[in-house]
Order: sequence, then structure tokens, then C-alpha cells
Amino acid sequence: MAVTRAPQPVATPVVRTRTALAHPALMLAGILLVALNMRACLAAISPMVGEIQRALGLSATASGLITTVPVLFQGVGAPLTPRLTRRFGAERVVLGAVLVLGAGVLLRVLPSAAALYAGCVVIGVAIAVLNVSMPALVKREFPHRAAAMTGVYSTTMLVGATLAAGVSVPLEHALGGGWRASLGAWSLLALVAALAWLPQLLHTRRPRTAAPAPAPAAAPGSAPAAGRGPWRSGTAWQISAFMGISSLLVYSLVAWLPTVLADHGMDRGEAGLVFAFSNLVQVAGAFLVPLIAGRMTRQRALAATMAALNGVGIAVLLLAPVSGAWAAAAVLGVAQGGSLGLALAFIVLRTDSAAGAARLSGMAQAVGYLVAAAGPVGAGALHQLTGGWTVPLALLLVLAVGAAAAGWGAGRNVTVR
Repeated sequence: MAVTRAPQPVATPVVRTRTALAHPALMLAGILLVALNMRACLAAISPMVGEIQRALGLSATASGLITTVPVLFQGVGAPLTPRLTRRFGAERVVLGAVLVLGAGVLLRVLPSAAALYAGCVVIGVAIAVLNVSMPALVKREFPHRAAAMTGVYSTTMLVGATLAAGVSVPLEHALGGGWRASLGAWSLLALVAALAWLPQLLHTRRPRTAAPAPAPAAAPGSAPAAGRGPWRSGTAWQISAFMGISSLLVYSLVAWLPTVLADHGMDRGEAGLVFAFSNLVQVAGAFLVPLIAGRMTRQRALAATMAALNGVGIAVLLLAPVSGAWAAAAVLGVAQGGSLGLALAFIVLRTDSAAGAARLSGMAQAVGYLVAAAGPVGAGALHQLTGGWTVPLALLLVLAVGAAAAGWGAGRNVTVR
């Protein structure tokens, strides 16, 4: 006699819903205010490094760590973020990270070298959490415009950095409290972003349950995914390599471009203007390239173009560092801003869910920023070893070829799960 078993109850997963006040415009305002903070507190310190070095009696190497430590800890903190968002929810994690960022800014200006570096560590970890959380939020809240919104969000990060670098010294004079008052004032921007984000938590609806939904289909024409997780995906490693090498090029030139120009005879004032101009052009690249990427099925040619522009700009610095400085700054600005925007766009274009974007973002930014942290230190060490800038720039030129190879693989129409 056959025995039939009673059907087992099917577990119903928790489905997160948007908050009651999470109108797209309100969510966008919150995302942009958070994005303004994500580079501002790093860029604000660059014009102050010499003054900080004199005030605290730091060596040149120790002063270089002021900018290297936050980048390093962006890589260290990135893998922890997906676990935090699963446990506490993206909204709470973002709010906590913004508040921690503001606290790190204040810790950094306390009167001791230990507090300075501790603040740099806190800032790096907070930015790591935001770096990973934001692409997932963009993917969740703007699923049909994820690439375009990535362009807006990455542009806002660069706008914040450009403004911070430009107003730090005037802010020091206006506040009359030296470098500590100028740098500490950026904690107020973090507070504004936290207040703008607060409605996302205060009016959250209770979770509801729903029947299991079928897995989303892959994009038309894309290769099927095996669901192995990003750390076992070749495409994920290519995205991580593209982000890492591109970020290394950016941070190396951010650290040393004015010095390269000055060492070749350019007036230091003009070298600073060239550097500022390059940062300004980055904004255009960061905005336009993700928009273009979102309209393409495959982004291979676009990634190769960004790497090639990086190579052209570096080659000009090698061959004509003074006479070609402004042209190099323009080309590098487009390439660096565009590479940042494209790397972030890959995260949302190569995944099919907010959770997948968070996992890939955690991996790509962990690998990327650990690689990038070696750039400024490595370029400085090679310069000291060789007595010039030819070898460091030639190595950056070779790395641009590596970025092209990684971007060629990352630009395939493959879904990472």
C-alpha cells in the first residue's frame, strides 16, 4: 500500500520593501549627500599635509601614510559590508557608516599623531562600507537606470573631492583655527548627510512575506551564470583587476603629479593649477562614461578606450612633462573619471540583484583598494631609488596595458552570481 506524505509547508522569505518616504527623489537626495562625503574628507587633507607634517614633526614617509592609510583600509573593510547589510539592512548600515565617518574626521584633528592615524583608519573603514553599500542601493532603488544613476553618484563623489581640495585653505583662513578647524569642519557635511538619510529608517514599513520568486532571467544574449559567488568568478576577478589598476593609476598621480611637474621645472603654482584642472575634467568622465556604458550590451571597447587614454596621458608626461602638461591633464582627467565610473557601472551591469551587486562590490573594492594603496608608496619608492620619474611613469604605462586587458574581460555580457 502506497503511503503519501503530507505536503511540507514552504518557507516564505522576508521581502524588503521600500520605506514609506523612500520616494525616488528623496532616496536620490540621500544618496547624493552621502556621496559628497565619500571623497571630500580625503581630498581636504591633501593641501594640509605639509602643515600637518610641521605641526606634528612627521617624517616624509609618515606624512605619506596620511593619504595611504585610508585607501588601505578601504580595501580591508570592504569584504565585511555584505554581511553587515544582510544583518542590519542597507539603510541602517549607510547611516551608521556616515556617522562613523564624521567621528573619524573629528578624531583625526585631535592633538596627537596617534589620533591622526586612528582617524585615518576609521575614515577608511567607513568609506569602505559606503563604497560597497551604495552600488547595491542604486541597483535596488533604480533597477532600470542603474548605470545612469551610477554616473550621477560617481560624479557627485568627485565634485565633493574637488570642492574639498579647493576650499580647505580658504576655510582654514576663514575659521582662524588652523588646519584642525578646516579639516574638522567636514564632520558637519557628514551630519547633514545623516539627517537626510534618517527618514529611510524612521518610516520603514514592517517586512512582509511572499512566495518564493523565480530567479531572474539573465540579460538577453548574456552567458549563463553558475551561481558560484564572485570570488570564484573569472569575470569578477577581471572587474576587480580593472578597478584596482585604474585606482592605482589615479592615486599614484593624485599623490605625485604636481611633484612630477615641479621637478621638471614647472612653477609650483602652475603645477597645482594643472592638477586642479585634471580633477575638474574627471567629473565629466565620471558622468558620461557610465551613461554610455548603460546603453551598450558589451563595454569591452569602452574599457579599452579608458585604459588607452590613461596610457596616452602618462606617455605625454614621460615625453613632454612641462609643454604637454595641460594636454596630459585633460586626457588623464577623462580617463581617470571615466575609469572610476565604468568600474562602478560594471558592478551593477554584471549582476542581476541588489544582493549580487553588494557581493561583487565587496570583492571588487576589497581587491581594488588594496592594489591601489600600493601605488603612491611604490611610485615614491621607485623615484627615490632611481632619482627620477622615468621608471615610475614607465611602470604606470605598463599597468595601463594591464587595465585594458582586465577591462576587455570585464566588458563581456556575463552575469556574475
